[in-house]
Amino acid sequence: MAFAPQHITAEPADFEGNGGAGRHILLPGSPGRAASIAQRFEGATVKPHPRGHDLHLGTLPVAGGAGGDVDVACIATGMGGPSVEIILTELLELGARSLLRVGTAGSLQARVAVGDIVIATAAVRDEAAGDDYLPREIPALASLPMVDRLRAAAATLGMDDRTHCGPVHSKSTLYAREFGRGPLGAEHEAHKRLLRAGGVLASEMECATVFVMGMAADQAARALDPARGVDFGAVLAIIGGADDGFADGEVVPATIDATIELALAALVG
Repeated sequence: MAFAPQHITAEPADFEGNGGAGRHILLPGSPGRAASIAQRFEGATVKPHPRGHDLHLGTLPVAGGAGGDVDVACIATGMGGPSVEIILTELLELGARSLLRVGTAGSLQARVAVGDIVIATAAVRDEAAGDDYLPREIPALASLPMVDRLRAAAATLGMDDRTHCGPVHSKSTLYAREFGRGPLGAEHEAHKRLLRAGGVLASEMECATVFVMGMAADQAARALDPARGVDFGAVLAIIGGADDGFADGEVVPATIDATIELALAALVG
């Protein structure tokens, strides 16, 4: 029986393209950011869903004026691992093979400033959704091809001075784990100090789930055809400081726009 998605409006044909490699799918958290990304597509169409996880389809021109188009899509995952798990499962079941989270995060290091960008190479598994796929002793790693694409795009765009590569922290709660709310506040603050001491660059809520699910999907796909795996990664706009919470003003939308620009350049380069 063919898989029938319940939370997105899509079919397998939506994820074909790019010469058989499959359509690249950008994964922001919010529907508003998904719509903003889709405004950059050529020939954009949308397949709406009542839950707000609208699927935007379109193309982008190949970088460098070489001619041709790159098939792309965008869909909001919602916030946190459980929501990501639902959307990614339906995408993967329908044949998606290139997944790039385009998100936001708070810095954990003084050298990672508000306005910077982080290319996540791995994620601390401090969330629960991924535990239903792989045990925690298996690390959550981004795929190297996607990391390489993002690093090359940062260099091409001249963003090297504001772009950092390294591990991030994925948590299950925002106000408790990151901001110390609740009766376990002292424990949360101690955990944050450990993350900083270990060189973790930033904290967010979805990367670990994306990476764990991507790893499992890639392995399953390559078991059937070694040449047809799943690529996945994440690029994050830093919109909160290491000690002072959420930023405000024009820096936030400007940083998100720059992160989107980097993500799109990585997919068309």
